[in-house]
Amino acid sequence: MIDFTNTQIAFEAKTNADLRRAKFLFNAIKYQWVVKLGKVFVYITRKLKLPVGWLLKPTIYKQFVGGETLNKCTPLAQQLMKYNILSIFDYSAEGGESAKDIQQTFDEFMRSIEYAKGNDNVAYTVFKPTALVTDKVLEKASAKIQLSDEEQKQYDEYIQKFETLCRRAYDNDVRILVDAEDYCFQDAIDELTEDMMRKFNKQRAIVFTTLQMYRHDRLSYLEKLYNDAIKNDYIIGMKFVRGAYMEKERERAKQFGYPDPICATKEATDENYNSGLHYVIEHIDKFEMFSGTHNEQSNIVLANLIDKYNIARNDKRIFFAQLYGMSDNLSYNLAHEGYNVTKYIPYAPVKTVLPYLIRRAEENTAIAGQTARELELIKTEIKRRKTEKKQKNAPVFDNKIQ
Repeated sequence: MIDFTNTQIAFEAKTNADLRRAKFLFNAIKYQWVVKLGKVFVYITRKLKLPVGWLLKPTIYKQFVGGETLNKCTPLAQQLMKYNILSIFDYSAEGGESAKDIQQTFDEFMRSIEYAKGNDNVAYTVFKPTALVTDKVLEKASAKIQLSDEEQKQYDEYIQKFETLCRRAYDNDVRILVDAEDYCFQDAIDELTEDMMRKFNKQRAIVFTTLQMYRHDRLSYLEKLYNDAIKNDYIIGMKFVRGAYMEKERERAKQFGYPDPICATKEATDENYNSGLHYVIEHIDKFEMFSGTHNEQSNIVLANLIDKYNIARNDKRIFFAQLYGMSDNLSYNLAHEGYNVTKYIPYAPVKTVLPYLIRRAEENTAIAGQTARELELIKTEIKRRKTEKKQKNAPVFDNKIQ
């Protein structure tokens, strides 16, 4: 059994200053009013274009973001590799929907593939489909609503960009994760990702789809994918996450009068997620898998499945993943036990990554016990180091009788 409470391993890479900063941040974001105030602060600073890098860079930015550019993230990737943890660099700038914004983001996704090529520190690259086209066009395409001539042109360009990214990943032998999005966009994304897997995943998984397992239909979709892979002879790239838009999805379903796509309870989501892990491991010859979760039990389930089915812990078909700045007790202890681990590392300039930072703070506040767990582990390690220092500095007495 892996000991996820081993803080010496979990925070081996962290300095005392790192731990103090993390303690301060998690102490702050445990209060919802602080996060809400931060959201207002972000809105005002972006609206007025105020310089806030001097305030955020040494604090929340340093905790959750790897750097402003890929090259500036390189030292972090090298440091993580010392502990057998690979990196995924996620361009997390929140741009607009103009043609210029879309092209700029696409170009950065392409750069991330080039950066990952032959880079032993990088496990995967990743892109957000919604960054490549306007929400309106993608939502209409997903709902099979007739597009105008201009919208069809935009959607065709989106398909071209999507395939170009996957082809470049294939040509460079780089695995690429296609992020999951809102329910109203996902059908069109699934359809295109399936096409890319059929095209580029013949020998191994290059293109990975993402299943948000808080959706109650994802297990049946997983089985559908498996049958399609058998029929069309390809390897499924499978990324599991729990999901990121629960409240928004429920509100939208209520607003537009369609069935809520989200599992009724957290327990149902957990069962869905763990059932997905079982299914993939039981059919591993047709899968490569990325398990992205901060849930301790799900990580234990996957680790036990790997051992139960006599799969090598370092089998490159299976990776555990957590976000940078969070759940180091999971990442470092799994890596210490020989499992494949990667950290999901956002990068972008401060002013464009602010919405991402607020979402991370909201996520920590919303997930029951998440912030409390992080804080307790950090405090435990700080205390352990203080005790160890005292013991080292304690005077040694000669007890011989003179």
